[in-house]
Amino acid sequence: MTPAFMPVGTNGTVKALRNEDIEKLNYRLILGNAYHLYLRPGTDIIKNSRGLHNFMSWKYNILTDSGGFQVFSLAHFRKIEDQGIYFRSHIDGSYHRLTPEKVIEIQSIIGSDILMPLDVCTPPDCSREQARDAVLTTTRWAEQSLQTWKEKVQYESHVFGIIQGNFYKDLREISAEGLCSLDFPGYAIGGLSVGETPGVYADILAHTAGLLPPEKPRYLMGVGTPDYILEAVQNGIDLFDCVYPTRIARNAMAFTWSGTLSLRKESLKTDNGPIDEECGCYTCSHFSRAYLRHLFRAREINAAVFTTYHNLYFMQQFIEEIRKSIADKSFLPFKKDFLLKYKSKK
Repeated sequence: MTPAFMPVGTNGTVKALRNEDIEKLNYRLILGNAYHLYLRPGTDIIKNSRGLHNFMSWKYNILTDSGGFQVFSLAHFRKIEDQGIYFRSHIDGSYHRLTPEKVIEIQSIIGSDILMPLDVCTPPDCSREQARDAVLTTTRWAEQSLQTWKEKVQYESHVFGIIQGNFYKDLREISAEGLCSLDFPGYAIGGLSVGETPGVYADILAHTAGLLPPEKPRYLMGVGTPDYILEAVQNGIDLFDCVYPTRIARNAMAFTWSGTLSLRKESLKTDNGPIDEECGCYTCSHFSRAYLRHLFRAREINAAVFTTYHNLYFMQQFIEEIRKSIADKSFLPFKKDFLLKYKSKK
């Protein structure tokens, strides 16, 4: 059922939580990262365990990012070639080459339910010429990836094409036209939420989403804040992933229905209330703000565990409320009311 949010399990685990916790929170799709898993523990070890599902003991679905963004973020350690990407491992300095075909083969060994092709990500300030070259390369690699998936992936799965184009609308159109002609099972929008203003995000998102076939799943990569998710849902986006909810939890920041709350605040040291009075999660039912503040100050592991559980519970409840508003044909009033109440920090 969509819209749906995917917790990120980059290395084959959602940080600070057990699989049992993720299951209880009613998540049935998580994200792993082919780049990280390829480097560590390596495809031989995953293959020996008969895939990532068995290796991490997860019985539901897994989407794997190709690693294009991770290689992009290591600009000083990689070189983009016509055939693929040559890069240096951030772990041990070893050199590797990823090609469109190899990335699909890696994800096949992982056993991904949704596979992402190798793409070229561009920085927010890149030139139009650079962005155009990235689109053309991404489209060519997408065709090669799709063909490899059809020929070599021998189990039921899906592969999504990734729309690029930076903040140039005409390049987004070229990217979408090229990828839609290949008839992928689903489509992803890349290159957003990378530091642009909310206005630019909303404008490029709306333009790009409007180029995609409405009958195919649409996935907005790397977006996980409530305001950005609401904007995306309004434009027909189905799937989201982001490290944001779990990362801020490990840094003592919790979601509430009136905004994020820092659990390090001095004013909370005698606050016996839950993180959020409106929340029914395990953390809010058992622990006070004062206690959680104490755990963070004492650097206890359970500080991250309890806050991560709360944040992912909040995200699931938030998404469920969005689904209800869509079913009731009241999404726009829901969005307006939510944003009036929600503030970024308190």
